[in-house]
Amino acid sequence: MRKPESGFTLIEVLIVVTLVVILASMGMVQYQNSVQRSREAVLKEDLFRMRDAIDQYYADKSSYPAGLQDLVSAGYSREIPEDPMTHSRDTWQTTQAEPDASTGSSQPGIYDVKSGSDLTALDGTKYAEWD
Repeated sequence: MRKPESGFTLIEVLIVVTLVVILASMGMVQYQNSVQRSREAVLKEDLFRMRDAIDQYYADKSSYPAGLQDLVSAGYSREIPEDPMTHSRDTWQTTQAEPDASTGSSQPGIYDVKSGSDLTALDGTKYAEWD
């Protein structure tokens, strides 16, 4: 009498492999979403800090900075942060202030900054439109 061979059948192996692939796929989606959420949180914080520095610059000097580098050279920021969506310091989009007739300044400066990315956030809005 022959002893039955022990081991897994092909169906058992296929079921286990399928379950592992499904679980790994679910884990990857969760991981990618958490990475994206963290990049969005960094962008929100960077925008808040740069806008705050612009406001402080304006409060102290009664004029807006000519560019983001002026915030660094005047000591309002240590460095221009890297846009987490474009991975560059050079892609920030600035909004020029209207010339102020009361100060007579010919150089209006910037009063707002936005991301230079054309990507869409998890909530469906464009990063370049975040206020």
